[in-house]
Amino acid sequence: MKTIKGPGIFLAQFAGDEAPFNSFEAICAWAASLGYRGVQIPTWDARLFDLKQASESKGYCDEIAGIAASHGLAVTELSTHLQGQLVAVHPAYDTAFDGFAAPEVRGNPKARTDWAVDQVRRALTASRHLGLKAHATFSGALAWPYVYPWPQRPAGLVEAAFDELARRWRPILDHAEEMGVDVAYEIHPGEDLHDGDSYEMFLERVGNHSRANLLYDPSHFVLQQLDYLAYIDIYHERIRAFHAKDAEFNPTGRQGVYGGFQPWVRRAGRFRSLGDGQVDFGGVFSKLTQHGFDGWAVLEWECALKHPEDGAREGAPFIEAHIIRVTERAFDDFAGAGTDEAANRRMLGLER
Repeated sequence: MKTIKGPGIFLAQFAGDEAPFNSFEAICAWAASLGYRGVQIPTWDARLFDLKQASESKGYCDEIAGIAASHGLAVTELSTHLQGQLVAVHPAYDTAFDGFAAPEVRGNPKARTDWAVDQVRRALTASRHLGLKAHATFSGALAWPYVYPWPQRPAGLVEAAFDELARRWRPILDHAEEMGVDVAYEIHPGEDLHDGDSYEMFLERVGNHSRANLLYDPSHFVLQQLDYLAYIDIYHERIRAFHAKDAEFNPTGRQGVYGGFQPWVRRAGRFRSLGDGQVDFGGVFSKLTQHGFDGWAVLEWECALKHPEDGAREGAPFIEAHIIRVTERAFDDFAGAGTDEAANRRMLGLER
């Protein structure tokens, strides 16, 4: 067993135009002041990180790591959630997702896909420059509009979508192998990889690629009513990153999993700050520790009610309290009798 690292914090939901959230130096100082020991960097946010420079200059990456270290922090992972989303976009979402892309490729789905692929490849290269072992991202989605089979899906529709998704990601995964970095897909509604079955469909199509791994976030499984503890038992060998995020699901006579098109604050399933929801984090940290996960526990703050700065302030001690320092000896070692092979045979009645 190994001890989970942390607490870390994903900077995406906190970056802004006002200090201390508008530069990497300042936001690191803020995170450290709250007790965090690691930061996960959103590579699309130019206020914090220059992805192009990071992919082309190890010196720049050393500078970024040095800024973090000067505040007692490590870089936990780089994230391309927004760019990964754009690797595969169904036409129904073209307009909505264009805002994630560089201005020069908006309105051109082919150019946008090529740009997104390049972005993820650059982030993997930058991850190597930073000495990181995992990279956080989304898979994108071609089949998501057809997730609920009404009208009946035509035969082969989902298979064709996953074939294409795998075709787009396989060269990226091969680049990840060259860089020595795992791609950790966040399994998430809205992505084609949204649960265990969909992940396995993709994994089969990329030849069980050793770099096609997982970012574990139990909040998305609460909202789907999926057993998030059993998920760890099933997929622990593929879990390479961990978002500590809480959620709750309180169905009513008016709505359930789909939420009735209501805003987040009125949904039966909604994200909450750590400790305010229903996730059994004692069970989550125990399962991850039992299975030897030694990556970072990273706060991803999303809450329909609480102010983000309060969520961040409360998140560090919450994660700290749940990290299990693994034992080096069995609790009942004190009662060991110091027997040997001959004694064992006698105890089994084999020396008669």
